[in-house]
Amino acid sequence: MEQNVWLTDAVGRVSTDPSTIVRAFASAGRHCDDPVAARTRLLLALPAEVLPHWLDDLYRHGDAGEKLAVLTALPELPIGDEAVPLLHDAIRTNDTRLLAAALGPYARRLDQHAWRHAVLKCVFLAVPLNEVADLDDRADRELTAMLAALRAEREAAGRRLPPDALRLLDPIP
Repeated sequence: MEQNVWLTDAVGRVSTDPSTIVRAFASAGRHCDDPVAARTRLLLALPAEVLPHWLDDLYRHGDAGEKLAVLTALPELPIGDEAVPLLHDAIRTNDTRLLAAALGPYARRLDQHAWRHAVLKCVFLAVPLNEVADLDDRADRELTAMLAALRAEREAAGRRLPPDALRLLDPIP
């Protein structure tokens, strides 16, 4: 019950004074059982005209949990392509949680080249491919070729590709 009161109050403060999101975003982990959902509510309370600024600021200065919350919230936010650079940053990390979140529904805004490399990184880091939104729709011959090369490399080293990656090696029309 206390967390609901805290969150309701924080959402109200953020909607009237966007700068209060910095403290509320960081505090959500201490006040709420589900900090990702709480942080999403806080982001949704921001006025649309300041949303891109705060998304970037909260992501760039946040800890891993705060970055995860930003990435997870992206599909629900009224934002265009402005947050694509955050996806690129998350894809460069080795934090598998951030990588998986970056390939959620908002990843449809990634160009095909970046998306393919992100999927390949998922395979490399053993991120389950069921985390990748629109995988079956976006997989193409080039991704298949990249995975085939990775499979050859792994087999030469006595290792295997995970089964969810092997299914992508079937011919793509």
